[in-house]
Amino acid sequence: MVEGPFPRWRFAVASRPPALEPLVLVVDPEVHSGPSIASILEGQGFRIIHASTRAGELTRAVECEPELILIDLSHPGAEGLGLAAWLRDLTKAPILAVVSRSSEEERGSVLDAGANDYVVHPFEVSDLLGRIRVWLRQTARAQSQRLLPESSTERLRIDRDRRVVFVEGREVHITPLECKLLLTLAHSQNRGITEEQILAAVWGKGSGTAMRHLRARVRHLRQKLERDPARPRYLVAEGGRYRLHLG
Repeated sequence: MVEGPFPRWRFAVASRPPALEPLVLVVDPEVHSGPSIASILEGQGFRIIHASTRAGELTRAVECEPELILIDLSHPGAEGLGLAAWLRDLTKAPILAVVSRSSEEERGSVLDAGANDYVVHPFEVSDLLGRIRVWLRQTARAQSQRLLPESSTERLRIDRDRRVVFVEGREVHITPLECKLLLTLAHSQNRGITEEQILAAVWGKGSGTAMRHLRARVRHLRQKLERDPARPRYLVAEGGRYRLHLG
């Protein structure tokens, strides 16, 4: 599946000393009209891996344990949904996609396929670097959190202004749509809310958003929020309704 629709790219690790710079896997075409994303990141001190989308090369690149994966889907004809899903099966590293201007649902499909976040092309370099650093900080916090004993006073708090959720003392970045979804659930936490009500509140009546799209978003949020997404503590489904437990 990975070999077919995607262009072939090279596999090469940038020749930098083994320091503490974050290691980023960049899936990015070789031909550019301007500076490549990889060259921009190298200029900022990141260690870079390039990998082709051929299964063997991509698997070897992921085995280098990059701290973040960046895939460029902004080029005409770029098909990244299968690639994002395949990478998500290989690694838990954050996946950041660069997408072209398109509808929210198309961008949402990239998230549903496995990406954690996206940046719309054309973008300011500072915006791209900001999103990368957010996810690197979140990964570092999650790793340190796993080393701590489980707290007996777990809490979930939503910061709508910064678009983050604090879960068990760790900061979790969420997208604008995820923030809207969580706030909708929080407002109805006592009685719960049905899937139809969520679709109307978050996407609007008559939006045509499919139920599967909502369920994919819920699965994605559980991956971010829950210690064990298969047994959720915070975002739960009870009696045909979703509930968000804040404490």
